Order: sequence, then structure tokens, then C-alpha cells
Amino acid sequence: MLFATISVSLANSQSIRIVGSSTVYPFTTVVAERFGKEGNTTPIVESTGTGGGMKLFCKGYDLTTPSATNASRAIKAKEAKMCENNGVSFIEIVVGNDGIAFANSVDGPKVSITRAQLWQAMAAKGPQPEKWSDIDPSLPNIKINVMIPPATSGTRDAWNDLVMNKACPEEIKKANKKDCALMREDGAMIEAGENDTLLVQKLKAEPNYFAIFGYSYLMNNRDSIQAAKIEGKDITLESIQDYSYPVARPLFVYFKKEHFDMVPGLKEFMQSYVSKKAIGKRGYLLDIGLVPLDEQTLAAMRTRAK
Repeated sequence: MLFATISVSLANSQSIRIVGSSTVYPFTTVVAERFGKEGNTTPIVESTGTGGGMKLFCKGYDLTTPSATNASRAIKAKEAKMCENNGVSFIEIVVGNDGIAFANSVDGPKVSITRAQLWQAMAAKGPQPEKWSDIDPSLPNIKINVMIPPATSGTRDAWNDLVMNKACPEEIKKANKKDCALMREDGAMIEAGENDTLLVQKLKAEPNYFAIFGYSYLMNNRDSIQAAKIEGKDITLESIQDYSYPVARPLFVYFKKEHFDMVPGLKEFMQSYVSKKAIGKRGYLLDIGLVPLDEQTLAAMRTRAK
């Protein structure tokens, strides 16, 4: 019995284990499933949030640590330093693009909003209005309730960078830039978990609530949720790819170099991920909402993976 337990633990430790972003999770899961159907051991994929994934990934390089981590924003300097201090080196792969939707139920109001108005609604240092219409009469006459990602989320980081910091008044930026991204704590901002499927279910139940999540979840739930226009722009595949949609961003997977010779199949899995059949213009990941890279970037990622 003891021998069997040790054998199972050893087998699990040598499986490809991937952690990180809930936004990138569905894409990596599909690649992992296809990789398994090709006769390989199916990688284990966990949704821990970008920040949580980076902590696990950079913790060390023994076989109890993950071989890769999904990220909905680039690795931070302090995370890269943590990796370096723990002897971890990595390959950064951009796998596609994404847009962050500001969404609500199709039974709720249709909204066109600006980043400045979003900042006013959400910021701790803002006016903290009770209703959207308090900001502008064109906005719905309903109470402000927004489900926001947790602080460990890469989506939260990207939202802070592309919305909260961009729209922050200059006097607040000059006094303390970190204050720009502070969220209200009076109940209007509802910190949700990393499970975007649950967010969609909550929006269905609460037509006056809004939530923040990636384009793929919007696309997969078009029958029940809708996205607001931001700065007059709809969130579409085209507006994300050309970055005319104001809240567009790249998506990443980081692979641990030290595991390439320790974890069977890791190199092959990385190459499978960047293949044209996965993330090319007609790649199977486009069917679930991934916005493809331009040809030049895709070629660069494929070269990097080799």
C-alpha cells in the first residue's frame, strides 16, 4: 500500500501541471485535452488566478511546483525577481489577445460608458455615487453594483491599468498614483472569485448587476449576457485584435525551463499550444473566444517555442 502511494505521488509529480489565470484557463484546458487524446498524459490545469499562479510557479523548480502558469497580464518585476531568487527561469509565450468586457444580463439596460465614468462609479477616491444616473443622466437610473475580480486576478490588474489608472484625475495621480486603482468599500463593488462561470450565473439572476471578465466568457454566453460599449467601441474580435477597443490585452503562458528535461512532454505541449491548428487564424481555440495574434507575432512565438 505504501509503495502504491509513493508510485502515485511520483507519477503525479511528473505530470505537466499548469496553474494561473481563470481567463486563460479554458484555452489551456482545451489544448491539454487535445494533447491527451494524441496519446500523451493529459496535463493537469488549475485555475488559481494570475497572481496566485505566479507565486506557485516562482516558488522553485522541484517537481512539486507547476511546470507552467497562465497569465492574463505580463509577469511583474517583483514576480520575475522571485523566480530568479528561487532558481526559476522561464519562456514567455503570448498565446492570443483578449478584451475585458463590462457586462450585464440581456434583461438589464444596454449601456454605453466611458472610462472616466467607470472610474467615477468604482473608485474609492471618486464621488462614490449611489446610482449610475448620478454620474450622467444617459446612464441607467439604477443602483451601482459591480462584481469585480479579486486582487490576485490578472484581469483586475489589467482593468486597473487600462481603466482605473487611465481615467484617474491628474491631481490624484500626482498625490499618489496607487490611489487611482483603489476600489470603493461601501458595498457597491462586490469582490467575486476566480470562477467566471459563477459570475455569469449571478448576472442572469441579478439583471441590474454588472461584472468584469474576459471576451471568451461573453462569447460563450451571448444568449444571456451583453457587453457595454466603452468609449463608443463594441467589444469584438476585430476591435480587440487591432486594440481599438480600449480594454484589450495580450494573454500569456509561462513555461518553466528547468522542467523541460524533468517533466515528460512539456516541450511538446508548449509547441502544440503555439501551433497554427491551435492559435492560428483558423485555430480551434478561436471557436471558444480566443482572439488570434497577428501573423508576425505568431511566427515569433513559434520560433521562441522551438
